[in-house]
This record gives sequence, structure tokens and C-alpha cells, in this order.
Amino acid sequence: MRIGLVLAGVILVALGAAGFTGNLDFTHDKQVVKIGDLSASVKEERSVPQWLGAIGVVAGLGLLAFGATRK
Repeated sequence: MRIGLVLAGVILVALGAAGFTGNLDFTHDKQVVKIGDLSASVKEERSVPQWLGAIGVVAGLGLLAFGATRK
């Protein structure tokens, strides 16, 4: 269980840091028009908000600390 907490903490810190710096992007497909068989869609590229990345870093550090002190 201890190694699982540490590993989850490391992954969460890494993803949170990427989100905080703005390097974590994802695409969102949005269908704009559909008439019969004809359809038009738009791909929007969005990034994870910085506040969410900061929360991920703090939560990951908490998991690391809890996993390191657990016996």
C-alpha cells in the first residue's frame, strides 16, 4: 500500500506540474451543424486550468508525505 501511495503521489505531482505550466492540452470535438447525412464539426484545443494543476501538485505532495511516513 505504501508504494502505491508514493507512486500515485509522483504521478499526480507530474500531471499537476504539467497542468500548472500550461503544457497539458486536450482536444474537444464539437458538432456544429448536422443536416441529414451532412455534418460539420470543430476541434477545439483546450488546456487544463492552472488552479487545477496547483491542486494536483498539492494533493500529490500530500500523498507522497503520507506514503513516506506510513509504516
